[in-house]
Amino acid sequence: MSDLIVAIGLVLVIEGLIYGGFPDLAKRLAAEVLSLPESALRVAGLASIAVGVGLVWLARG
Repeated sequence: MSDLIVAIGLVLVIEGLIYGGFPDLAKRLAAEVLSLPESALRVAGLASIAVGVGLVWLARG
């Protein structure tokens, strides 16, 4: 359970860096996402899941 809390904390830190450090970039990225087709978003999401699972698998081996 503590690993889950640490993982959520790291996600919040990374997102905070983007929104706090580069707010203009975050706005442009959000606008770009709105123009993408759902299929592209779905593929990107599934690829992110696969990479994330792979990284956890490598780290926890």
